Amino acid sequence: MANLGIPGNTISILQKYGFNFRKKFGQNFLIDTHVLEKIMDAAEVTKDDFVLEIGPGIGTMTQYLCERAREVAAVEIDGSLIPILHETLSGYGNVEVIHEDVLKLDLKQLAIEKNGGRPIKVVANLPYYITTPIIMGLFESHVPTERITVMVQKEVAERMQAGPGTKAYGALSLAVQYYAKPRVVANVPMNCFLPRPKVGSSVICLDTYGKPPVSVEDEALMFRLIRASFGQRRKTLVNGLSGSDCCPLSKEELKEAVVSLGEKETARGETFTLEQFAKLSDVICQASR
Repeated sequence: MANLGIPGNTISILQKYGFNFRKKFGQNFLIDTHVLEKIMDAAEVTKDDFVLEIGPGIGTMTQYLCERAREVAAVEIDGSLIPILHETLSGYGNVEVIHEDVLKLDLKQLAIEKNGGRPIKVVANLPYYITTPIIMGLFESHVPTERITVMVQKEVAERMQAGPGTKAYGALSLAVQYYAKPRVVANVPMNCFLPRPKVGSSVICLDTYGKPPVSVEDEALMFRLIRASFGQRRKTLVNGLSGSDCCPLSKEELKEAVVSLGEKETARGETFTLEQFAKLSDVICQASR
């Protein structure tokens, strides 16, 4: 099958099937072989790997993955793409196309069935409107992953790897960095896609931790505190958490807890590190007993 990373080949297969892009699925197909090679280099897929691809589209990146991996499972929600995928991937015996909404699929069970529960690799050109639910779904359902290499909106990639005190730092930064070490490996201009998106894109690698970098008594409570702290960025952390469902401490007790973590009582959530949020969560946990 012709390399779909070449624009003419993509256009040809789309015309053959009379395919119409559906806005609700956020479809933007890669048409740049250099970017595809960069993604493959970053993902470091080998013949030992089982790879989950989310949103294969017409199979452009799937072809590259099939050349390198032991086995690929490609999950596609759009039924009109399934016959196209059956044609474009017909030359490969190591791929299964799954017509399903990835948010409803038991990916942990898939990893167990396909890879004996060993860590899998995830590679995807993600629809921008559901990037965060997909990535957090992988983490929170404890799908055994070694590396997640994804194309996302450039702004989202910046948020994922942002540090305390920066404008991009927020709840997403902390959530991702609790589960993985993020690093942007390439920025991708709009003309590398068909149709052209309205925003720039980035390829980001998330190397998942076997064990989170901080220990915390109640993971769920910590994330509720984080979300509440960033819910109103202009407020101090004390004012943002005072009276919230996740914090039973009085305002004075909360001030004391913040100061005990080496911060001023007027500090905002955006200055708090992951470790500080974990410690604050533990203080609240102990006070709730």
